Amino acid sequence: MATQLLPAQLETDSSPEDPLLVSPTVKLSDGRHIAYRERGVPKAKSNCKIIIVHGFGSSKDMNFQVPQELIEELGIYFLLYDRAGYGESDPNPKRSVKSEALDIQELADQLQLGPKFYVIGVSMGSYPIWSCLKYIPERLAGVTMVVPVINYRWPSFPDSLTREDYRRPLAKLLYWVAKYTPGLLHWSVTRKWFPSPSVMEEKPVFFNKRDMEALKKTEGFPMLTKERLREQSVFNTLRNDFLVCYGDWDFDPMELTSPFPQNQNCVHIWQGYEDKIVPFELQRCISKKLPWIQYHEVADGGHLLVHYNGLREAILRAMLLGEEHHLYRPSADKTVP
Repeated sequence: MATQLLPAQLETDSSPEDPLLVSPTVKLSDGRHIAYRERGVPKAKSNCKIIIVHGFGSSKDMNFQVPQELIEELGIYFLLYDRAGYGESDPNPKRSVKSEALDIQELADQLQLGPKFYVIGVSMGSYPIWSCLKYIPERLAGVTMVVPVINYRWPSFPDSLTREDYRRPLAKLLYWVAKYTPGLLHWSVTRKWFPSPSVMEEKPVFFNKRDMEALKKTEGFPMLTKERLREQSVFNTLRNDFLVCYGDWDFDPMELTSPFPQNQNCVHIWQGYEDKIVPFELQRCISKKLPWIQYHEVADGGHLLVHYNGLREAILRAMLLGEEHHLYRPSADKTVP
């Protein structure tokens, strides 16, 4: 008999005194509420518990569809949650790189996921994963980062790689504007004459051919429309998340040690060779400096490769079973210092 899967949406968890909540929440020790949803096999019957961390402008409702056959075969329980300020979760005015890992740990403890769990971070949802590797490595059973964002402030990047990268000055400019002129930024991105941030869904300058095809089957970036950005709370959350991700960290990820010294195949990075947002050269540099990370590269992959058919299955099989497909081994056409 097939294992009964958890529904995509859980029933309301609210009291008569509280406003109606679409999703269940947990109350953290600092009083904030974090909203979540569960998928896959029931937690008590699962072989592995995976927390999925969404990226910029997304939420716990992000598309991470996996065939039911694979979920049942591996006994996977998924936990997706709204990061601070996103979706139905309360904002964190003290958000930091470290607080992201502590939110994950407390969420896992309150939902009784056990001493160890897996984490998957997508795009900007990867900086909480670096935080987990730094601050709660003993809680991790396995780690995957999909097209993880790059912070050019990390000191271990060789200048020879970043000097000519056009994204470096752009990131620096956006950070300065977001930090020092938030009012002007909010005003400008909601003007009719200013291109909507959601235009990124339609412009090949940001995405490659496969990305554009994937966008036809996903909701894209619903928080990045002019209508949503007019909401001060939405703008504040996105700005705060951006500033933490691209600001100064209190550690250099490339100086971390493996949380799995007896098993070198438990941390994975998946990168698209044609990613126009995150350069593959810097991901290769990271994997070279941290040889305990298993690096996978999709030759025709862009920034949205998590939405490609077959990729989610490959990601899960690599993390849970140690499988590696020859198609996702990086080519040697460019060298990294």
